[in-house]
Order: sequence, then C-alpha cells, then structure tokens
Amino acid sequence: MTFLNGVAGKEHSHDHAVNSALIFNQCHPMVVGTGGLTLFPGTPLLEEAEHGEFTPLSEKEMLEELKTFAEILDRDCGFITHHTISGVNLTGPDFLGRKEKIIAALDHEIKHGDLDRMAAIRRNKQTL
Repeated sequence: MTFLNGVAGKEHSHDHAVNSALIFNQCHPMVVGTGGLTLFPGTPLLEEAEHGEFTPLSEKEMLEELKTFAEILDRDCGFITHHTISGVNLTGPDFLGRKEKIIAALDHEIKHGDLDRMAAIRRNKQTL
C-alpha cells in the first residue's frame, strides 16, 4: 500500500495522516510505501494551487505529516519512503522494530534538516 504524503493539502493534512494510518492498520499490508506529492507543470493540481484552490505543504509540513502517519501506523511491514531526507535511510523491513528510530529521524529532520535543500530537490524534479 502507498501513502501519498501531502496529497490532501494543508487544510486536511493531519486528518489525511491519521485516517490513512488507521486504514493501513486494518488492511495489514506487507509493505508500506510513502512518497511526497510533487506538483508538476501542466497538471490540474498545480493549476489549483496557483489559483489558491489547493494549498500544498511545505517540506516541514510534509515531514510532520509523514511523522504523524508513522506514529499511528501499527503493523509490522516493510517500510519504503522516497522522501528527500538528508542522509537518513528510513527504508527497510521490520517497521515496528524500527518505528522509534524512524520517528526520531523524522523529528530530527523537522527540527534541524536542510528544508531549503529538500524544497529545491522537489522543485527541480522533472518526472517521478
């Protein structure tokens, strides 16, 4: 199963993280993948953002949403994330065994990460 970090926008971010994790818990996935929303030119969602109809998350807010999702996720599974975190590998098996370490790494990035670098990487993506 895949959690698309940021897809609900700023207004629904917390609910998206909580409710997604609760659904994932009920589904007993073998692997949980996460990826962060990137708004590409020519897409309807970017147009909505440009018209003020959708408010994308900042890099810090993306990390906070992912942290909330990880805190509530309570199934032992593989965990794969494609978030642009400086030098931290959150991907691997045994999510529950590594959950505290994953949450601590996300918390560290929220407080001390190079958010401008992360935002630049996301801005410069051409494709997925």
